[in-house]
Amino acid sequence: MVEPLPGAYEDSRYDEARSVRVPADLAWLNAAGRQIGTTLDLRRTTQELVDFVVPEFADGAAVDLLESVLRGAEIDRWRGPGMPAMRAMAIAWIPQVRMIEATPVGSATSFAGYGRDALTSGEPVLVSRVTPEDFMKIASTPSGAGQLRAAGVHSYMVVPVVARGVLLGLADFVRSGDRPGFDRADVALATELLGKAAVAFDNARLYQRERDTVVTLQHSLLPRESPLTLQLEARASYQPARDRRVAGGDWFDIAALPGGRTALVVGDVLGGGLSAAATMGRLRGIARVLLALDTVPERVLTRLDLAARDLDEEQVATCLVAVYDPADGSCALASAGHLPPLVVDRDGDARFVDLPVGGPIGAGAIPYEGARITLPQGARLMLYTDGLTKTRGGDLAQDLERLRRTAAEMPAGAPAPGVDQLATPERFDDAVLLVADTHDAAEDIRMWELPADASAGSFARKVVRGQLADWGQPELQDSAELVVSEMVGNAMRYGKGPGPLRLVRHGRVVVELADRGPDLPQIQFAAPTDEGGRGLQLINMLCRRWGACRTAYGKSVWAELDLPTER
Repeated sequence: MVEPLPGAYEDSRYDEARSVRVPADLAWLNAAGRQIGTTLDLRRTTQELVDFVVPEFADGAAVDLLESVLRGAEIDRWRGPGMPAMRAMAIAWIPQVRMIEATPVGSATSFAGYGRDALTSGEPVLVSRVTPEDFMKIASTPSGAGQLRAAGVHSYMVVPVVARGVLLGLADFVRSGDRPGFDRADVALATELLGKAAVAFDNARLYQRERDTVVTLQHSLLPRESPLTLQLEARASYQPARDRRVAGGDWFDIAALPGGRTALVVGDVLGGGLSAAATMGRLRGIARVLLALDTVPERVLTRLDLAARDLDEEQVATCLVAVYDPADGSCALASAGHLPPLVVDRDGDARFVDLPVGGPIGAGAIPYEGARITLPQGARLMLYTDGLTKTRGGDLAQDLERLRRTAAEMPAGAPAPGVDQLATPERFDDAVLLVADTHDAAEDIRMWELPADASAGSFARKVVRGQLADWGQPELQDSAELVVSEMVGNAMRYGKGPGPLRLVRHGRVVVELADRGPDLPQIQFAAPTDEGGRGLQLINMLCRRWGACRTAYGKSVWAELDLPTER
């Protein structure tokens, strides 16, 4: 029997009975405040509620929340047709009624007639004495109704879960056996309890939503896939922290640079949350632009530090930049307050790179000092953020040694590990792991030293034509000869003579020429009567793209030619 609730508090007999229960009810509600909402985990908080009310208040209890609310929408009551999508969050039963059909926690669920009444009215529904007709209005299926009857359920109520005017979902309660049925005092008590618990639910929901926003932003600002890189197979993995206050500051980047080089970057903005994620995205974008203009890691960090000072957020970040050159297997590195990279050779010997450590980005502690190592074929370079190793109250040296041992024990030739495989079990922070495996691809890159006299142009054209013939690309010979002729001419005139010539085949054919000139070339406007100034215009028309970047000894000018089969 559904008992009318409006006007119930005007009944003097109800008031008298209620006055007897008030002290005990207040003590019970105070206990609820201590036991519900101990964390900001939504599922755990809802489970704390049902565990608190069973068996003292009810023989069975369940909490279901609206899917739309979990996704961020907010409503005060349900006004649409039918039942909205809901999700089971928590359930608790005494053994005698465990047979009742219940939607597994985490699954989509639905309510019958009484649930819809509570959602649309925003008021609780009390069925003090359940009749045979009531079972189908309580359960969502005939089998569920039969199980309620078989379990001896004789009293039921469903109460909307509302916090700060936002309808979150429903909580329903049942009693069975010899236990007295629910009355209006129980409805008032359950409403008061859910009013307190709903605030904890909403706090956990908002916390989860903010964390999801941070993680979504973080993922959107990180590379979605690794580029094709010469003689280097790079893979990265990222795992956010569970706590949104420390999530959002770690990043990585893998950039294919001119001449077959590869840049590897990892960084960690100190702090967390949306601000750290936004700063991370800015720093990553700035670093990528700088790497396209300069292949020297310490100079990249210096300019990144200067750029970071102009950001609105007064945040600092650690950063490690590595540039791998397949021509000689060298790897240039520089660190801005970051943990040292780890190198594992093909025999399983793991060691940390002895690298000078500068101040964090944004701290103004420039300049930075770089280092250069050689990565033999089959070696593995591992860059990471401190979330991979650190533990609360742990020792940094011990944490790094554990990482070194774990990496050394991995079988030779094993796939690149992810964060979960190398992180400490007590990991609590964001973690990035970037793994780069070297392999032989010497047939795809050629280098020549050009003579310092006027024969440099003819020598360059000869070796480029011959190498393209060996690669089976004679269609590119004429274009490549014109490009390299212009490069050599500019190097002789403006670059203090040509340096090494590099030809790379990797998806496209790249022609690169180094020189010691300080200025990066730019396309100039040439009038019809001008005798020069059209060299770069010619390169721009013949090539897919071209550019110039600074190197440790000057600069390099490069141009890409599409392979005929890929046009």
